[in-house]
Amino acid sequence: MGSVSSRSHTTEAQVVMMGLDSAGKTTLLYKLKGHQRVETLPTVGFNVEPLEAPGQACLTIWDVGGQSPLRASWKDYLEGTAVLVFVLDSTDDARLPEAVAELTEVLEDPHLDGVPLLVLANKQEAPHALPLPEIRDRLGLQRFPGLCWELRACSALTGEGLPEALGSLRRLLSYRSPPSL
Repeated sequence: MGSVSSRSHTTEAQVVMMGLDSAGKTTLLYKLKGHQRVETLPTVGFNVEPLEAPGQACLTIWDVGGQSPLRASWKDYLEGTAVLVFVLDSTDDARLPEAVAELTEVLEDPHLDGVPLLVLANKQEAPHALPLPEIRDRLGLQRFPGLCWELRACSALTGEGLPEALGSLRRLLSYRSPPSL
């Protein structure tokens, strides 16, 4: 049991994880929670899981389904978001423009003013995964002045890059700026 004084140093935050269907969001969520490989089905609606992150952060992760009909409801999950995590399938070059368009639309939501972004380029273990510099260029996030963002390579399958992703998440939580009025 923790004492009251140790609890005061804990950051509690809501993190919303989005991305196209089959990007690996749910697999990433359960890998971050320490589970071995988990068989998943396409998420209809959302999954919500608590996650204790290094650096005394207690996160509530909302993993939101990415199928096309569900994307219209993405905006319903944004209020109160401390960090937005957008997961990309690094092996799906053909759908990257669709992912960029969806991310752009989400970033224009007023609930995300001052909310930092972590983009996870998943499936980097695959031999034909797009390299990070190419993904960064194609994301075009420089179009959003004042947006604090990081791009990280990872693999939900192997766990590679997940400690760094958690470090980025912790860093971005500290950079959250107040919404503009």
